[in-house]
Amino acid sequence: MSDYAIEFKNVSKYFRVYKGTKDKILDLISRSGYGERFIALNDISFQLPKGEVLGIVGINGSGKSTMSNVIAGGLKPEKGEVIINGDVSLVAISAGLNTQLSGRDNIELKGLMMGLSRSEIKALEPSIIDFADIGRFIDQPVKTYSSGMKSRLGFAISVHINPDILVIDEALSVGDQTFYKKCIDKMNEFKNEGKTIIFISHSTAQVKSFCTQVLWLEFGKVREYGPVNEIVEHYSKFLNDFNKWTAQEKSNYRKEKLDEQYILLNRKKAHN
Repeated sequence: MSDYAIEFKNVSKYFRVYKGTKDKILDLISRSGYGERFIALNDISFQLPKGEVLGIVGINGSGKSTMSNVIAGGLKPEKGEVIINGDVSLVAISAGLNTQLSGRDNIELKGLMMGLSRSEIKALEPSIIDFADIGRFIDQPVKTYSSGMKSRLGFAISVHINPDILVIDEALSVGDQTFYKKCIDKMNEFKNEGKTIIFISHSTAQVKSFCTQVLWLEFGKVREYGPVNEIVEHYSKFLNDFNKWTAQEKSNYRKEKLDEQYILLNRKKAHN
């Protein structure tokens, strides 16, 4: 039995990018591929021991949400191996929610997907509804919900089905302070029970106060991975310097990094 909750071994994830229908067709019939590939995760390797709380940080576009979806099984990598030891539940705004169904129906759907029986789901339902605290909207279609309501329901479902690994992707960035406090208290319960938590947040203060390890992603690559105090200090210094740059300097930096993430296939054919 592995001591690790999550292992990434040289994992890469890319997305196909086409200029038009012609490129898409050529890509389907070409053995070596055609068009462009956007490398969202580039040769990522790390091991996370069970019971750790991992903060994932990085400026927008660094691949944090792609990584959270790979961990949760919503996306499959093109290269490398992802080993997950335990059940995973992802909490992100509207993630895993069917917007055509009501909140109550989504509780049943998510519970069934996680292997719970209908009787088990019925037993959990009152606690989930109470935690989400969205009133009569629980019987309305999720498509009518605000971002905060989707986040509240998603979090409530995820923590009550008791996964081994909880992945929280910016879901606490919406909603009021009262709900945020309730979420943190529940996450601390998980932490004290020795559960593994992945916490993605733009707030270095939240990451520093809650996490034990930090993975710093920079445009699809691991820049640093290690103890929370050390990595947050380095990342905060980077942010401080970054925020002093002019708008043009920030734009140039992003463009340079993003250009490195694109791979043009069949360059000679594409040029012709």
